[in-house]
Amino acid sequence: MPRPSRIVLAGFSATGKSAVAPIVAARLNWRWIDTDELVEKRAGKSILDIFRDEGEEHFRDLESVVLRELGGQTDVVIATGGGVVLRPENRRMLAEGGFIVCLDARPETIFRRLADRAGHEPLDRPLLSTADPLSRIRELKQGREHIYALCDWTVHTEDRTYEQVADEVMRAWEMYGERALADPRRVEEIGSPRAIAPRMTLHAIPAGADVMVTTASAQYPVYAKWGRLPELGTKLVELGLGRQTYVITDEAVAHHYEDEISEALKAAAVPFDIFAVPPGETSKTLRTASELYDWLLQHKAERGHTIIGFGGGVVTDLAGYVAATFARGLPLVHVPTSLLGMVDAAIGGKVAVNHARAKNLIGAFYQPRMVLADIALLRTLPPREIHSGWAEAIKHALIADEGYLRFLEDGAEGILKLDADPTVDAVRRSIAIKAAIVAEDEREETGRRTVLNYGHTVAHALEATTGYSRFRHGEADGIGMTAAAFISERLGLLRPEIGERQRRLLERFKLPTTANGLDPAAVKAATALDKKVQGRSIRWVLLAGIGKPVLRDDVPENVVDSALDHVLR
Repeated sequence: MPRPSRIVLAGFSATGKSAVAPIVAARLNWRWIDTDELVEKRAGKSILDIFRDEGEEHFRDLESVVLRELGGQTDVVIATGGGVVLRPENRRMLAEGGFIVCLDARPETIFRRLADRAGHEPLDRPLLSTADPLSRIRELKQGREHIYALCDWTVHTEDRTYEQVADEVMRAWEMYGERALADPRRVEEIGSPRAIAPRMTLHAIPAGADVMVTTASAQYPVYAKWGRLPELGTKLVELGLGRQTYVITDEAVAHHYEDEISEALKAAAVPFDIFAVPPGETSKTLRTASELYDWLLQHKAERGHTIIGFGGGVVTDLAGYVAATFARGLPLVHVPTSLLGMVDAAIGGKVAVNHARAKNLIGAFYQPRMVLADIALLRTLPPREIHSGWAEAIKHALIADEGYLRFLEDGAEGILKLDADPTVDAVRRSIAIKAAIVAEDEREETGRRTVLNYGHTVAHALEATTGYSRFRHGEADGIGMTAAAFISERLGLLRPEIGERQRRLLERFKLPTTANGLDPAAVKAATALDKKVQGRSIRWVLLAGIGKPVLRDDVPENVVDSALDHVLR
């Protein structure tokens, strides 16, 4: 079999497809085609106008028509639109006789290229018309990664000229093109919906979803907006999760919102029962889980019925643990009502209960099917609970995104007042950061996800030594991050001014950075029970700069002692 007579360039916007295609075509003395240009010519209007006037689905229909018209053409290089691979039939048409090369780049690079191209104008991409296009790029790209992975070859375009990328495309075509087309299963596998990982949808962003979380085992939407709770029943039905539901909440949340969640489920004719546990970490135990198992048995719960965790971080963890373990797994939906639940506990699939000697020691990785966060619910939380939740958002900024850190610093006044626009933006950005990290390392196997534990080693030890009663989690985390920054400075990793910047922001959000009345030796002993301990060595998550977390298992004991003395004054 000869080499393929068509080369297809796929991948996200601004990865270089339209620029590389004519270079490759010239070297082969072939023609080149841009499918977006053909769609615009057929419609007689720009892609932006197509989206505005007829919607995305009509645009996708036009893409499919154009691909059918190209069927059978040879000696051609085809540059495709970023979302053309979403439909299985499109992937099949591209795979038949075509060698598919994905051009890839990091979201930050894509954003920079699009911004440079646009100058001071808004980005000319209909799916990026948001206040935070970089987060939207992350969300969209993340939701498509598993589909781009079906391509025959991938070329990373970071720090490469178009000529160099063309070199890589040519090399892949020459070396692997013939072999790719010789695989008798290739077209079927690329074009079949079954090629997508279990439970993954074909459309990257379901209608109204604000973030997509994509892991090796699952893909699910996160709806994060002001006033979303009334949509819960409708969203459950849309996802096929409305057969029978069991709402696990706590007494404080039930007091405020039992009527609202009941109305949301009744409006969509979703059957439900509600169980409320006492509020606080003391409910996150095997004993409470056993009580919930008894309740589910009494109501004849079975596979296919849905558990809804409706509450803060404690309820999210507890309901998730019960869903993961009852009947070997029931579908799980999170409806977080606290800031901690929205930006952290509900995202990423970590579910657990506490042991008397260590927090979250008994648990599992179990992804939800959906997360619905009504950010307006934060208004009924006591101030201390809200301030505690911002610790996780600050942590996300410190380990991943200096731009987000500046956003929190500049917008602190409005965020602390829960002004709708900045609060929604902050919550979404934090969710997007956690989703991106979880996508890279779902089960903490590579170490990437471990960076989310910045500050947690000392924080969990503080909670355990005080019986989970003195500190809110975010308060303990503020002290833990202060200790981690202190260690980072002592090891020569972090400039003191960054540690000071962290301290100022934590205190601006009314979070403690020190505590008194605690025994440093007892806290240090509790750190040995941390889940990150490997080979009896604690893996500390430290900082080498904003957005530069590092893992170290060689921190000298005297440095740890000094750090604990520093924060436990």
